[in-house]
Amino acid sequence: MRAFTYERASDPVQAARIVAERPGAKFLAGGTNLLDLMKLEIETPTHLVDVQDLRLDRIEETREGGLRIGALVTNTDLAADRRVRSDYQVLTKAIVAGASGQLRNKATTAGNLMQRTRCPYFYDPNMPCNKRRPGSGCAAIGGYSRQLAVIGSSDQCIATHPSDMAVAMRVLDAAVETVRSDGAARSIPIAEFHRLPGETPQVETVLQPGELITAVTLPKPIGGRHFYEKVRDRASYAFAVVSVAAVIGRDGRGRVALGGVAHKPWRVEAAEAALPQGAKAVTASLLAGARPTTHNAFKLPLAERTLAAVISQARHS
Repeated sequence: MRAFTYERASDPVQAARIVAERPGAKFLAGGTNLLDLMKLEIETPTHLVDVQDLRLDRIEETREGGLRIGALVTNTDLAADRRVRSDYQVLTKAIVAGASGQLRNKATTAGNLMQRTRCPYFYDPNMPCNKRRPGSGCAAIGGYSRQLAVIGSSDQCIATHPSDMAVAMRVLDAAVETVRSDGAARSIPIAEFHRLPGETPQVETVLQPGELITAVTLPKPIGGRHFYEKVRDRASYAFAVVSVAAVIGRDGRGRVALGGVAHKPWRVEAAEAALPQGAKAVTASLLAGARPTTHNAFKLPLAERTLAAVISQARHS
């Protein structure tokens, strides 16, 4: 790990200003991903701005009937919140399906959205990776790519986003609240928050330099039955090969998002109109234009079968 300096921020705007004005500075909250990357020297911040004193750790009801989740609310507290368990069950199920209990106790809501890909070539400094070092190439393309993206990828990157929570947030139409160094705040629909790799896979979100996530808001509850089905290589502590977050009403209509298949949580609203027709019709539209490799082409039928299992549960529950 390379040497760095450290300070604790006392105000969100102050924290944003420090990171915006100091090249090489990064925010530090739970640190469950960042510190691992620093040990491998994949992340090499010169200055860490600790935001754990900013009191962004509350879950509050909004005037619109939804919830405002502070950026520092831990994954454990979010999953256990009575209102989340009652009205946003897909979120609780997704969080509990991710990581270990110890990690969920430290990991924060904002940090979960910001975690980096688990592409093995990204984690190997000896291999070329356009996300880690722009312009160096992508060892995953032509390499072993079983875990990697089947849709939304580019000739520069086929990495996937690792979050379970973000997939549930996407199906719930969450919005990400931020503050910038000049004190201006904005709300970003989660559909627009994560970027596809394109020609700049190292740019993973629409955040500007120094822009700090302060909260995530959920619209008022949409009802329906909530599901998060995660297919992984072992029973616990493994990232999704494919996951399905879904909210389905008694009439068979609803919403669907996929994890483990793209550089961001993957949802195509137009595909959801086919839900009453079954999983095959939905995934044909949802995954249209997919570009799988020989190693991960199995994800296409796996996504269809996982969604079919969810639809079956919805019909019989």
